[in-house]
Amino acid sequence: MLQQVTFGIPFTISASSILAKTIMVFIAFKATRPGSSCRKWVGIKLPNTVMLFCSSIQVMNCILWLSISPPFQEYDMDSYPGKIIIQCNEGSVIWFYFMLGYLGFLAAVSFVLAFMVRTLPDSFNEAKYITFSMLVFCSVWIAMIPAYLSTRGKYMVAVEIFAILTSSAGILLCMFSP
Repeated sequence: MLQQVTFGIPFTISASSILAKTIMVFIAFKATRPGSSCRKWVGIKLPNTVMLFCSSIQVMNCILWLSISPPFQEYDMDSYPGKIIIQCNEGSVIWFYFMLGYLGFLAAVSFVLAFMVRTLPDSFNEAKYITFSMLVFCSVWIAMIPAYLSTRGKYMVAVEIFAILTSSAGILLCMFSP
């Protein structure tokens, strides 16, 4: 019942952390200019606020999803004759795609913002790493959607785990290996 929720909330925390980091890179660059009013935003409060606000939206979404139409175990006897496939029915597909859509929205906003600030001077080259890591993240998840929708049973979980591991490794390698 909690399979998708335990996937959605940690990934939302990760995506909102990257968004907060991207916003801080942008504000740090703006704050270096003489007479900038952005200096008051530099600090730990803004990233924490961005991360908590973005994550709380996903937590509320998941709480509503689990209270209105929770996922449940389903037996698929039609896909393969002579075999019973036990799979997770997401309950309300709308809430499931809303959770995934919000996660995609955070990733897209992070990517667009990082792409806009990628041309900062070399002392702010962290924006280039964020841009590339979000490009890897988004491309993995866009490639995962057709594979996820075309599989059944235990292979759906395998596709999801592969996408989680690949996108996580892409983010970690692109941001921290340079």
